[in-house]
Amino acid sequence: MKYAYVYVLDTMADWELGWVTAQLNSGQYFKIPGSRLPVRTVGASKRPITTMGGMTVLPDLTVDEITHDTSAILLLPGANTWTNPEHLPMIEKTKELLEQGGRVAAICGATAALADSGLLDHRPHTSNGLEYLNLFCPSYRGSAHYRDEKVVSDGNLITTGATGGLLLAREVIAMLDLFTEETLEAWYNYFNTGEERHFYALMETMQART
Repeated sequence: MKYAYVYVLDTMADWELGWVTAQLNSGQYFKIPGSRLPVRTVGASKRPITTMGGMTVLPDLTVDEITHDTSAILLLPGANTWTNPEHLPMIEKTKELLEQGGRVAAICGATAALADSGLLDHRPHTSNGLEYLNLFCPSYRGSAHYRDEKVVSDGNLITTGATGGLLLAREVIAMLDLFTEETLEAWYNYFNTGEERHFYALMETMQART
């Protein structure tokens, strides 16, 4: 069984991964009817964490329980507590997964955590801005590979800034090849613009699926 693992930590930005986790876990628009990609939460320990929005999350498992064989993708949210040493094992696990060809998607503060650990020194990436990384990541040496884009997909790593939740979802879904191209385009356009014509286009792709 493959899972979408979501690292959860105190002050995590609830909304940043909402688009992608809802689609992966529900399988609502998957091109294979009835399929889904279960989401499992991962913590530094099994203790409950409190999100920025005040919600309590009890992790399903701990970092050491993640394996490359069971990971479809690792999702890393933004948070104000990434500099806490208890999250170092997650950074190491991220490095391990990337080296083994595993997929990782990081948003906002998680990109800073990866940057400060050296994981972005030699690969294209983006974040909340180059100055943001230079300011908050004293060990960052990857400015030559920074891309001033809203989202960057580099092989098995996706990075985006704080406002890139919908874009992150689109890139993750595309990377995992879960929607048809027509469904993904209509889904993204509808939620990006709110125009009803894209909703009808999305429904048409669902009819075509069956």
